[in-house]
Amino acid sequence: MNAPTRVSTGAQTPKTSFQALWQPALKQAFVKLDPRQLKRAPVMLVVELTAILTTVLCFVPAQGVSTGLAVQIALWLWFTVLFANFAEALAEGRGKARADSLKAGSQGLTARRKVGAQFQAVAASQLRRGDVVRVEAGELIPGDGEVIEGIAAVNEAAITGESAPVIRESGGDRSAVTGNTRVVSDWLLVQITANPGESTLDRMIALVEGAKRQKTPNEVALDILLIGLSLIFLLVVATLQPFARFAGGDLPLVYLAALLVTLIPTTIGGLLSAIGIAGMDRLVRLNVIAKSGRAVEAAGDVHTLLLDKTGTITFGNRRCSALVKAPGVNGRDLAEAALLASLADDTAEGKSVVEYLRALSPVEVPERGAVRGIAFSAETRLSGADWDGRSFRKGAVDAVLQYLGMSREGMPEALAREVDKIAQSGGTPLLVAGDNRLFGAIHLKDVVKPGIRERFAELRQLGIRTVMVTGDNPLTAAAIAAEAGVDDVIAEATPEKKLQRIRSEQADGKLVAMCGDGANDAPALAQADVGLAMNDGTQAAREAANLVDLDSDPTKLLDVVQVGKELLVTRGALTTFSVANDVAKYFAILPALFAGIYPQLGTLNVMQLHSPQSAILSAIVFNALIIVALIPLALRGVRVQAADAASLLRRNLLIYGLGGILAPFVGIKLIDVLLVAVGLV
Repeated sequence: MNAPTRVSTGAQTPKTSFQALWQPALKQAFVKLDPRQLKRAPVMLVVELTAILTTVLCFVPAQGVSTGLAVQIALWLWFTVLFANFAEALAEGRGKARADSLKAGSQGLTARRKVGAQFQAVAASQLRRGDVVRVEAGELIPGDGEVIEGIAAVNEAAITGESAPVIRESGGDRSAVTGNTRVVSDWLLVQITANPGESTLDRMIALVEGAKRQKTPNEVALDILLIGLSLIFLLVVATLQPFARFAGGDLPLVYLAALLVTLIPTTIGGLLSAIGIAGMDRLVRLNVIAKSGRAVEAAGDVHTLLLDKTGTITFGNRRCSALVKAPGVNGRDLAEAALLASLADDTAEGKSVVEYLRALSPVEVPERGAVRGIAFSAETRLSGADWDGRSFRKGAVDAVLQYLGMSREGMPEALAREVDKIAQSGGTPLLVAGDNRLFGAIHLKDVVKPGIRERFAELRQLGIRTVMVTGDNPLTAAAIAAEAGVDDVIAEATPEKKLQRIRSEQADGKLVAMCGDGANDAPALAQADVGLAMNDGTQAAREAANLVDLDSDPTKLLDVVQVGKELLVTRGALTTFSVANDVAKYFAILPALFAGIYPQLGTLNVMQLHSPQSAILSAIVFNALIIVALIPLALRGVRVQAADAASLLRRNLLIYGLGGILAPFVGIKLIDVLLVAVGLV
């Protein structure tokens, strides 16, 4: 049967430039003027309705305001709505470029579905959970699934961006495969685990398409606050006309409409959706799929991180970190013996000894044909080599002693002390022997990843506790924990212990995050507020978690927390700026607006605005331009510095609170001077 046809290159989507995004975003800004779409942003819906009213008033005579001024106000109101829509469309476009590429790559894909003892070609869109398909070298896997037979190298660049193929095989923790990835060698029999619309690819596309992004609880709560503030200012504006009439004056309806827009929280109202979409886009660029926006926000509020030791805090394989000489042995002889004894050892530990020694000194290595290598055996627990009539062996302490016919008491006392010291520090000692004598010991240790201690220190400053989870004994666990700088450790961890710790933290009102990849992690992933599963882990883990890392990098949990923090801090900072901005505009505009009706208010017109007309127009122009100015910050996010919550609050109040108060006074005055200079008022 012919192989399935394919139209995808499997290459990583290139970064999309601003030039390629702004034109579609500008078009979408006009499309989003539809009130049915704007109802998701209540504040901007009010601005649009006000713009419509002001536009109508431009054609109504005897409004107490010139038609030219009314037209200018109407145009700036439409400009405000359009640029708020533009910010949201621009945020959506950054992610949609990748989604469109993935959509195009999945079109026209067929699969060989198993029907009885035969394989039948069908469209990939017809596959359902439980179907079995065969995928051979050069073909794309038609959907998410589990390998039930075969072993093959798979290129996952289309999803993860990593060009190096990974091995996928039946059984174990490396059986999960992702749709739209290419088999580059051999073949696989895959059982589909997701119906159409439920795959990793579908989730990624839905995640970056703003129309399908559901509002998070915090966004809903903020929307309620913004609606409440808008109603308050609506009542305030509605009462201004009776006061003016009581004093024998009059405020044109166009002024009141414009004043309402300048006072309601349009800045955060216009940027709220863009902030949320940009935050999710940053998550997508990390190759993390979120099943809900709630998980991303929860990551920003996390108090406790549960991290697996292996692969997250440490490299996962024990590595050679030092050599210890036996009394009377030359260091070069020990290095040569350890190197020769490790050449045929294909384990990660054996390779690390060779790497360590070659980097340490230029030890001469004989030609491979001249050495008879003895591979590591689980039965003997030894590896070694025979060369030039000499024999070298390396292995566990008791195994080497047995090989030499020596008892533990017969070891040189100094070497025995060093071996005990290695074991007590949480490391693994290996003895090296040659020519029937002990040369010394190798110190194998679980090497802590560089920079991880500093990352934990930053999290601690943000008020986040780190807990290392490991199956090691308490002594080894304590040694690694001290070196890594974690706050707590769970040794000899079982699924029950993990679940108990998470529930205990949650009972104290804390949010907990953890990562995992095995079926034994599924209960804890489901219980945690933020559960990050590895894409190459088990299906049970991926279904239990609310985040899936396509790169299968456990340290990604630290980045997810950072993205969540940035999302919350950005939203909080711009909300602070917006509210402070509105309060400042109230005191900046009203004195100038009412100076003709209540002359006593002229003393409060500290900015000496030219006239009520210039004051209201300057405020409308400033209100629109400030949204434009803050679009880059909304898309990029406010950088979260390592500090406690109180320090972050003080910093944001100082920068965005005080800045929000000062900006309108400076901005409106400059615009007022400019408008008068060019004769627009």
